[in-house]
Amino acid sequence: MSQNTLTVLVAFVIYMGMMILIGALNSKNSNNEDYFLGGRGLSSWTAALSAQASDMSGWLLMGLPGAVYLAGTGEVWIAIGLLIGTVLNWFLVARRLRKYTIVANNSLTIPSFFENRFHDKKGVLKIISSIVIIFFFAVYTASAFASGAKLFANVFGSGADDSTAYMIGLIVATVVILVYTLLGGFKAVCYTDFIQGMLMLVAILAVPIIAYVSIGGDLTGALASKGVADPAGYLSLMKDGEGNNISAVSIISNLGWALGYFGMPHILVRFMAIKSDKEVKKSRVIAIVWVILSLTAASFLGLVARGFLTEDLAASGKSEVVFIKAIQQIFSGNMVLVFIGGIFLCGILAAIMSTADSQLLVTASAVSEDMYKGVINKKASEKSALNVGRIAVAVVAVIAFIIAIDPDSSVMNLVADAWAGFGAAFGPIILLSLFWKRFNLPGAIAGMVTGFLTVVVWDYIPFFGYAETAPGKTAAVTLYSKTGLYSLVLGFALALIVAIIVTLATKAPSKEITDDFEKVQTIEI
Repeated sequence: MSQNTLTVLVAFVIYMGMMILIGALNSKNSNNEDYFLGGRGLSSWTAALSAQASDMSGWLLMGLPGAVYLAGTGEVWIAIGLLIGTVLNWFLVARRLRKYTIVANNSLTIPSFFENRFHDKKGVLKIISSIVIIFFFAVYTASAFASGAKLFANVFGSGADDSTAYMIGLIVATVVILVYTLLGGFKAVCYTDFIQGMLMLVAILAVPIIAYVSIGGDLTGALASKGVADPAGYLSLMKDGEGNNISAVSIISNLGWALGYFGMPHILVRFMAIKSDKEVKKSRVIAIVWVILSLTAASFLGLVARGFLTEDLAASGKSEVVFIKAIQQIFSGNMVLVFIGGIFLCGILAAIMSTADSQLLVTASAVSEDMYKGVINKKASEKSALNVGRIAVAVVAVIAFIIAIDPDSSVMNLVADAWAGFGAAFGPIILLSLFWKRFNLPGAIAGMVTGFLTVVVWDYIPFFGYAETAPGKTAAVTLYSKTGLYSLVLGFALALIVAIIVTLATKAPSKEITDDFEKVQTIEI
């Protein structure tokens, strides 16, 4: 192992050790509300940065810059969609969801909120929503593990195709995330997310600025010197990386990422845990500023790196490691610079860990609070329910590990699939639950099932067989690959329409349910 590699390893060990220590210091959880919602006591800064850090994941530092590196500014429509979704989520959902979950029998999870909101005595909604969470969080967590594995393969191995380094990275990322999630619960996750959110922001702001200065501020000239045939087209919002006009379907699909926010359980639980209405308003401002800065910087990184990096990642098919390569190229020459680069590389670890821990914790709550204590054993003690939740974390982590074993796993594709699944299944139901008094249980069930099945059918079923993507490798040819339309857009629309139609065609909710709805209008918490 070279001295440079050893220096970076020291930075990684220090960082991961700090995260585990925070988990250990916050390991005292007296009950499920402490473990899953931190006693509803999050401050504005912790809530805001925890929500956004758990939102963005390794996708912010690997998936988005890599996509922009390949396709140019035309890929920034995704970032625009995410910014719109963030703003709408904080203004429309955050405050009202926090209030409604307290009115709805102090609901600790999204599935329990659905059950209490509609007074679902049979627990049908709770079971369906728990299944959705387990299914899509296995995929989502796999994207975080794959990000960690690619980070280790490129920093400590010979590259993303180094299968041994990839596997070691996958194991290390999985173990570290599991340890401090199991130790500390929600508080540990939120406190580490706060630190990780700050580190992510510093790293993603600093690297593209340094790279831009290094090319003398002449991005167009740098792009031309690196073989980009049409720099003006590459920097146009309406062109792709090859100079072709971006289709309306592509723009709609990318902007459609905004719809996913309304259904993301790991973000929504942050809203539920904020200390007060006053803190919600502060959190809103902090979160939106963080998102504007981070998405702008990540997109800019992709553009600048195309003209800055000596290695052609487009030709090698390794665009998702653009952030790693930029840091390695900038911070080299002496041990001090290499160590600083190692700290910046920890920003990727921060992005990975801040999302994976949140997803595993929400999965634990779905299994423990909603399925085990809510359906299987209603008389279960707090201790036994917590233990079941911790077992669920380990099981889902193993499933995610298996999904991520393939070194060719695309972080972008895994995130897109999970984002669509949650957005389509939960998004319309959350919005209608919060703002439509007439909304009823049959409508909620029909809408949730419609959204879930639409994404599964659209993204996973090989209606058109399989096609070769690389020598010896094939991929399913799905409705998405044929049309280019993001399943979230279709799934959200169909789920919303079905939920409204079924609600209007069935019996109105009871007075008890509508009284709860009215109480949310006036309650001050």
